[in-house]
Amino acid sequence: MTKSARTRASLQKIALEMFTAHGFEQTTVAQVAAAAGTSQMTFFRHFPTKESVVLDDPFDPAIGAAVAAQPAELSAVERVCGGLRSAIAELDLPQESLVRARIKLVGSTPALHAGVLRNTAATQHIVGEALRNTGVCRFEAEVAAAACLGALTAALLDWGLQARPEPLADRLRSALDLLCPTNHHGV
Repeated sequence: MTKSARTRASLQKIALEMFTAHGFEQTTVAQVAAAAGTSQMTFFRHFPTKESVVLDDPFDPAIGAAVAAQPAELSAVERVCGGLRSAIAELDLPQESLVRARIKLVGSTPALHAGVLRNTAATQHIVGEALRNTGVCRFEAEVAAAACLGALTAALLDWGLQARPEPLADRLRSALDLLCPTNHHGV
């Protein structure tokens, strides 16, 4: 792990601990940076906003590529489900305890709800674009992307807020199975 990656991980871990202990809105970037032994400038080099330390989602490019790589003969929903399953299998998730802490924080902090919606909309756009670039009409692409990402969001929140003992990847796959069972066309 590079020094930059270690600094980023440390900032995120300390921020989550402080947000959980003191509240997201009550904790300042200056306090997080000081606790991490860095400057505010360093914080903002790694995270453009305070909310991004919680909502950071680096997986969109991999998801878009995985959806685009699905067989063209499948329906749009099957392609999105298949692409998401492929992306989930390749995920290099940080410790699930940190992911769960982020989800709990988001679920209990109204100020972060809009950020979740923006992240989901950005992912939906990337997935829809991946489908459109392979010949799927705009309407079908948007519906398939919205349905599948809605299922993943529901599964993610359920897993994080209900303290499900199963691994996150299993919970996400279960949600996709509701839309598109795995035995259907091998997806």
